[in-house]
Amino acid sequence: MSERDELIAGLKSALEVSPDNVPLRIQLARAYCNLGRFPEAELELREALTRSPHHPQVTFTLAQVYMQQDKNSQALVIVESLTKKPDAPAAAHVLYARLLFREGDVPRAVAQYKLGLELDPDVADEELGRTLGVTEDPDSSPVVEGRLRQGWEAEDSPVGPEVERPKLTFSEIGGMDAVKEEISLKILYPLKHPELYKAYGKTAGGGILMYGPPGCGKTYLARATAGEIGAGFIAVGINDVLDMWIGKSERNLHEVFEQARRNRPCVLFFDEVDALGGRRSDMISGSGRQLINQFLSEMDGVSSSNEGVLILAATNAPWHVDPAFRRPGRFDRILFVPPPDEAGRAAVLRLHCAGKPQENLDFTSVARKCDQFSGADMKAIVDAAIEHRLRDAMKTGKPVPLQTRDLLDAAKGLKPSTREWFASARNYALYSNQGGIYDDVLKYLKLS
Repeated sequence: MSERDELIAGLKSALEVSPDNVPLRIQLARAYCNLGRFPEAELELREALTRSPHHPQVTFTLAQVYMQQDKNSQALVIVESLTKKPDAPAAAHVLYARLLFREGDVPRAVAQYKLGLELDPDVADEELGRTLGVTEDPDSSPVVEGRLRQGWEAEDSPVGPEVERPKLTFSEIGGMDAVKEEISLKILYPLKHPELYKAYGKTAGGGILMYGPPGCGKTYLARATAGEIGAGFIAVGINDVLDMWIGKSERNLHEVFEQARRNRPCVLFFDEVDALGGRRSDMISGSGRQLINQFLSEMDGVSSSNEGVLILAATNAPWHVDPAFRRPGRFDRILFVPPPDEAGRAAVLRLHCAGKPQENLDFTSVARKCDQFSGADMKAIVDAAIEHRLRDAMKTGKPVPLQTRDLLDAAKGLKPSTREWFASARNYALYSNQGGIYDDVLKYLKLS
């Protein structure tokens, strides 16, 4: 038996004699922690709390044990209560700072860490201090109190994705005629016929939010929109905006909009927009709410005009997007992008088979067998059929043309990827359809 095991055995024996001895239980819990046996330490501390419910050392140690097990919510509840007391130990503020940092709430983490240092400089955590930018020598740190130094010293440094000039047009996207017409009416026609729109007091610009199952061509539609009018195209990903330091995400988002304004006409496309514009009511930290407020401000053109900036966004989960984005003047067109219909599926097949060896392909009969298949699913059918034909071609050394039977066989081996999405969307459409936003889903599912 090792020395530590002997210590644990001795402490357990002592507790059998004196089960109400809280300091003994704390010591046993810490011995378990030293061995990495955190669940056993948690049990001892919880037992200690039943005997002394408000013991500060027990609650603080339990919060540490929770944090070690990544039980951040439980740890936060305890530490928040501890730090509200006037006699809270300095170490509790440092632990609170570490937990807040894990939650992404950098400003409050900085404030709690500094408060802990004011109470007792000896509780300084060098690693946490360096991460938060609270150090004895701030001039040598790239981070100052939660802010990335570059974020406020290098204002002119280039930020954001590049501006593209897509060649893709609507003619190269099969089906989706109704969606194309809506985009044309809202975005393309004002640029092609400015005099008509000016007569009615309409400006070129605005926003459209596209939603629907994945793989149905939302991103292709956005690129083709820019290609139709020869406009610039900026595809904004999560990594182009989100940053862990306070204020940096908002600055990144502002720079993306400024980049679009400098290159008008320009299509600004946000894919998976729910990651940037989620419901504020679902957020714990204030940093996420600040980003959404910045997003809304940029869309409203509070500081700069958005005329000529065409904002498109796509999401697979519209129910997670903050309702404020649906206000007129922001994303005032909400378009459902369904899986392609039979004619659309045939068009998608035709596009993906173009230029490939083929023999009398009956795209319509294949499309008829692929109800609810997305555009991505149709591409997968073509890829599977080609792989099958390639095996034969490798044996003979000659290309073997694709036949209708190849596509039909490939389709039998695949199931539509859209079914899972419709299972979720159906519930929202039936029970959370305020304002009729999901009426098109109900119509597609033939529930209205």
